[in-house]
Amino acid sequence: MAAEIHSRPQSRRPVLLSKVEGHQDAVSAALLIPKEDGVITAGEDRTIRVWLKRDSGQYWPSIYHTMASPCSAMAYHHDSRRIFVGQDNGAIMEFHISEDFNKMNFVKTYPAHQNRVSAITFCLASEWLISTGHDKCISWMCTRSGSMLGRHYFTSWASCLQYDHETQHAFVGDYSGQITLLKLEQNTCSVITTLKGHEGSITALWWDPVQRLLFSGASDHSIIMWDIGGRKGRTLLLQGHHDKVQAICYIQLTRQLVSCSADGGIAVWNMDISREEAPQWLESDSCQKCEQPFFWNIKQMWDTKTIGLRQHHCRKCGQAVCGKCSTKRSSYPIMGFEFQVRVCDSCFESIKDEDRTSLATFHEGKHNISHMSMDISRGLMVTCGSDRIVKIWDMTPVVGCSLATGFSSR
Repeated sequence: MAAEIHSRPQSRRPVLLSKVEGHQDAVSAALLIPKEDGVITAGEDRTIRVWLKRDSGQYWPSIYHTMASPCSAMAYHHDSRRIFVGQDNGAIMEFHISEDFNKMNFVKTYPAHQNRVSAITFCLASEWLISTGHDKCISWMCTRSGSMLGRHYFTSWASCLQYDHETQHAFVGDYSGQITLLKLEQNTCSVITTLKGHEGSITALWWDPVQRLLFSGASDHSIIMWDIGGRKGRTLLLQGHHDKVQAICYIQLTRQLVSCSADGGIAVWNMDISREEAPQWLESDSCQKCEQPFFWNIKQMWDTKTIGLRQHHCRKCGQAVCGKCSTKRSSYPIMGFEFQVRVCDSCFESIKDEDRTSLATFHEGKHNISHMSMDISRGLMVTCGSDRIVKIWDMTPVVGCSLATGFSSR
């Protein structure tokens, strides 16, 4: 069922502690049980499972429950030991788990959506169950009565969700690449604003209520940090993944962002530095360096008897330039470009060697990652995906050993 990994710790790299295997289909969610050596997983094989670490060091299933429909999302509230499992049929089922994690009792079913549930969060203070789904809506339901309180519809699939418990604001990412900020009330809601910056569907969100920062990952391989609290609309772009970003987690204590992509890439970004905001791309009918016309500028091409050129943009200054004036490529990590991007020749000359020093570390998870969860207090991370394997990592070599409290990697 589960294999213990004997991996010699390497400096500044995640240490793979265990592989947990047993699901018959893709694992859609995996969560570490706080203060316990245990993992809760939910899969497309219609099962929810609780795995506990035995004396042998291996994880073995203590609970195995089969649902009516494939499991697509999960939330766990440790203090009340309540598990909420979203399904492909749109329903969310609530269970209560015993203190020894060996028994799980069914509580109730919530008719939350008409299609696949994509994300769930539970607010104990208000007793609200908030969820998003492929029926293009966010719904919030009362966990006491099981009744629907409100719904809000979007123009495309709602793919991910974050919630500020104190202010009752919800952030919803969708397949159009848009993020909507909503204020939820008892039976209604209001749209505060929409955030547009990604060129692909939103695949992951993380809200930090302390610094009031929102991080979004998308199928365009990029991450954007939105400064919500500053109200200045400041955004930082992070580009270092080579596939869609599937999961993100911001560690407020160390100012680090952990992100995972579908190709197994794990990145740890240093956010404790003054980064530069990427410029807006400028529009022009001719190259802003050599003034040669672009191919749609018919008048200038006729007047100068020249053939129009293709338009490009310098990622550092944002100017519209032709290929001859942007022959160079460079990384520029302070602006979030961890791999080489197009820059104009003059910007290339202005970038010093020390400016190319990476501000992130990149690691190989060696499996498809569709979901990630962290226990920040112990520096542990769990990843899962379509290969049906769940991996448990010790992240303390990368995110700082000060986070680990009473956890042994042996």
